[in-house]
Amino acid sequence: MPDFGADTVVVVGAGLAGLACAVRLCAAGVPVRMLEASAKVGGRVRTDRVEGFLLDRGFQVFNTAYPEAARVLDIGALDLRPFSSGLLVARDGGRERVMLPWKHLEHAVSGVLAQVGSIADKAALVAMTGRDLSFPASLVRGGKERTTAAELRHWGISDEMVDTLLRPFLSGVLLERELETSSRVFHLFWRSFARGTIGLPARGMGEIPAQLAARLPEGTISLETPVAAVTADGVALADGTEIRASAVVVATDPGTAAALVPGLDVPAMRAVTTFYHAAPRSPLGEPTQVVDPEGILADTVVLTDAAPEYSAYGRALISTSVLGVAGDQDEPRIRARLTEIYGDTSSWEHIATYPIEAALPAMPPPMPLRRAVRLGRGRYVCGDHRDTGSIQGALVSGRRTADALLADV
Repeated sequence: MPDFGADTVVVVGAGLAGLACAVRLCAAGVPVRMLEASAKVGGRVRTDRVEGFLLDRGFQVFNTAYPEAARVLDIGALDLRPFSSGLLVARDGGRERVMLPWKHLEHAVSGVLAQVGSIADKAALVAMTGRDLSFPASLVRGGKERTTAAELRHWGISDEMVDTLLRPFLSGVLLERELETSSRVFHLFWRSFARGTIGLPARGMGEIPAQLAARLPEGTISLETPVAAVTADGVALADGTEIRASAVVVATDPGTAAALVPGLDVPAMRAVTTFYHAAPRSPLGEPTQVVDPEGILADTVVLTDAAPEYSAYGRALISTSVLGVAGDQDEPRIRARLTEIYGDTSSWEHIATYPIEAALPAMPPPMPLRRAVRLGRGRYVCGDHRDTGSIQGALVSGRRTADALLADV
């Protein structure tokens, strides 16, 4: 059991950023106490077990190309179940296949022949992808900053290609359809998708924070312990208890962080809602994401085609996301589009709806890829809103915050 004295660092929030920060501090011999308001660690990266299914809090994936993840996680222990490196575009009653040819040689010709964009569009996309793959990350995130929409025009990619393929795909990544996200962020994301393998831990995305939490000394994390205020001497809990600390790290979502640290500059947040359905069998038969040029859906995927472990009884589990906050009353409209994409869905069961109001920070230009994590003497903040909105950004911000604190002490 850690010794929680006045020299303890209090970390408010046990999401990925807070956990990464705490792991680094504990490894350096700094006593840490984590205070988490909810009943589980992970923040936005959590997995629930419902009716024999593993349900992540919204559709999330792990990318093996995240360099910070490779440094702080045992990726092998996650037992990843990969998705295909490509997309199926649902339109005109069918599905057009577009795959990364260097990862799926068997589909190299089909990608060229797919009725998605012109040959010139595909050549421009290959040139842009080649640049992002071959250049170091420092150069990819440099250069002139503009919106993603303007950047795609700069590369000579037509509106038809954007509207048919890129906007539908990126809306599920950036959680916005106008492509107003910074081009620097877009290129970093595009590079990671081209380089890495996308997949799910066999036991759910919640295995990622669980792995970090397991590296902390027993008793470090206090669950269901909401913090009401950051004080001059530490923090005050919602029940009135005061905890002294040598330093406080606020590692919550941006809204909560702004409430605890008045005046903190935080971005707006993007919302998404994920609907989970169960079917007697897979309506697709392959672990490939389907995107929707009509814009009704952000994406849909048969999770159990990649990770059978997400279903305990052999039924298929389908994840479908839409932008914004939706509810069960919207399920019939979503199912109607799913019927157009997959065929008859009358035997499907609606398992759960997850509206995530603060799913991802907005990242329009000008977008600082590094925001300050040191707020003043003994006060720090971390989260993907201090870097880029991603697992990579959350883990990096945790490391940067721990390093800033260690440098100060």
